[in-house]
Amino acid sequence: MSKTLESKVAVVTGGSNGIGRAVVQKLSKLGASVVYNYHSDREGGLALAEEIAGAGGSATAVEADISQKSDVVALFDRAMADYGRLDIVVNNAGIAIYKTIEEFSEEEIDRIFAVNIKGVFYCCQQAARHMADNGSIINIGSTVTRVMLPRYSAYAASKAAVEQVSRVLAKELGGRGIRVNTLSPGPVDTDLFREGKSEEQVDDLAATAALGRIGTVDDIADMVALLVGDGARWVSGQTILVNGGFAA
Repeated sequence: MSKTLESKVAVVTGGSNGIGRAVVQKLSKLGASVVYNYHSDREGGLALAEEIAGAGGSATAVEADISQKSDVVALFDRAMADYGRLDIVVNNAGIAIYKTIEEFSEEEIDRIFAVNIKGVFYCCQQAARHMADNGSIINIGSTVTRVMLPRYSAYAASKAAVEQVSRVLAKELGGRGIRVNTLSPGPVDTDLFREGKSEEQVDDLAATAALGRIGTVDDIADMVALLVGDGARWVSGQTILVNGGFAA
């Protein structure tokens, strides 16, 4: 695999599992040095760094709760301390709580927005302060902002906010050649997606996609790689749906 990202430094949030883990692996294979956070999965977070080191790459795992500004600052400070520059940020970490609107507690709403919006916002602040010119920021959104899925209200609202943060930041940083985009997956086979769903429900969602399946984490990581590369140098301020033609 060509090392198209050699000498680049990336920060990836939620890198210990799911989509984030696949993104860390992909960027590393392309030659980037990667700093990523884990929160609850310490074992998985540290194991991934060892895996990448064993393959000849460079990765640093940092324990951080991205809903806490001090943790986010520490994450980015670590990237600058270890590598001295920042070229790529992928804001992937997020949570989902599936309930009807009437069932949500105040604490649950606060938690979703703290991670999915405040966390992204804090990371974008640090990216704006530290990123080298001509860098790339990718905020992970969701196709659920385009459909009407019951029990997804708070999650969809948080991801819609992510899209708007991306659009504004693209305008704010465009003069430095920094591109900002939202990458919005459809159903992807992760623990977060499968939480609370039966196999029949998963199959039903797969059947709604034009390609007749749910996505894989590699489907998303490959698109991240495209967006941070030179081939996407004229793409900014966009919400890009990566969902196999999902139309629930």
